[in-house]
Amino acid sequence: MSLKEKLIESVHKEDQPHAHNKITVVGVGAVGMACAISILMKDLADELALVDVIEDKLKGEMLDLQHGSLFLRTPKIVSSKDYAVTAHSKLVIITAGARQQEGESRLNLVQRNVNIFKFIIPNVVKYSPDCKLLVVSNPVDILTYVAWKISGFPKHRVIGSGCNLDSARFRHLMAERLHIHPLSCHGWIVGEHGDSSVPVWSGVNVAGVALRTIYPELGTDKDKENWKEVHKQVVDSAYEVIKLKGYTSWAIGLSVADLAETIMKNLRRVHPISTMVKGMHGVKDDVFLSVPCVLGYSGITDVVKMTLTSEEEDKLRKSADTLWGIQKELQF
Repeated sequence: MSLKEKLIESVHKEDQPHAHNKITVVGVGAVGMACAISILMKDLADELALVDVIEDKLKGEMLDLQHGSLFLRTPKIVSSKDYAVTAHSKLVIITAGARQQEGESRLNLVQRNVNIFKFIIPNVVKYSPDCKLLVVSNPVDILTYVAWKISGFPKHRVIGSGCNLDSARFRHLMAERLHIHPLSCHGWIVGEHGDSSVPVWSGVNVAGVALRTIYPELGTDKDKENWKEVHKQVVDSAYEVIKLKGYTSWAIGLSVADLAETIMKNLRRVHPISTMVKGMHGVKDDVFLSVPCVLGYSGITDVVKMTLTSEEEDKLRKSADTLWGIQKELQF
């Protein structure tokens, strides 16, 4: 009789069912691991699977997380370069791919990452045909389109992390100026996650007070307080962080865990995330851009019809044109 048998008497032999709330993170670089730890700290999964091509790094990250099991409530943390480990995932988060170098635009990464997606996506689909795909790799809007095309999934199950982070950065900077918590500062950034993103100044408010009604110059060239600078800082923020520490990780990890929570708990919160916007705001092509989306267990169920000024709508269409110009040249 083993020690275990002397200590524990079995009362019911469990058949090995698969996890019910499994999340997979593909790519264990700085972003992937920030997503992983943020998700673990929020107790969103009963199993977390990690996948990457660099086996030593992958195993090391898995062991490091497992060693923290006592302090977590996720009973199973697994990893492999074989996608079989991802089977039955409810949510698959893709962070793998080449990342921005200092001064490099997100759009510059595109063909390198398309080639990586041609390998990743079919493997994910093979083992979790009913999952939601959450794309984080940059340029996120184009790669969300690529993931949608390669996966054959319906569009509501292919989601780009999009402007969820841009809007969070915007609300943080607005909060710093007004000296109140970002949760109480409301503002949306839509369009491309990147250089052509669009701040919706017309909707910026605190406690339902539209800032434009009390300060009509907000976000315009006539604005003496230069609030436009807040959006410029949002656009520049990744470049600044990359210049200082080499990459970004914590904020995007927290932003992704925020989306994962909405999905896994079916919260139906509204997030600025990347979805197919053809037919909205005058966009004519198969382009993915961030607009306010209702998110839940089945993915994106609805889109909120924003009231945009004609200038904001023009900028959104320009954003779409920029992306389509790149997308139509892609080889996959």
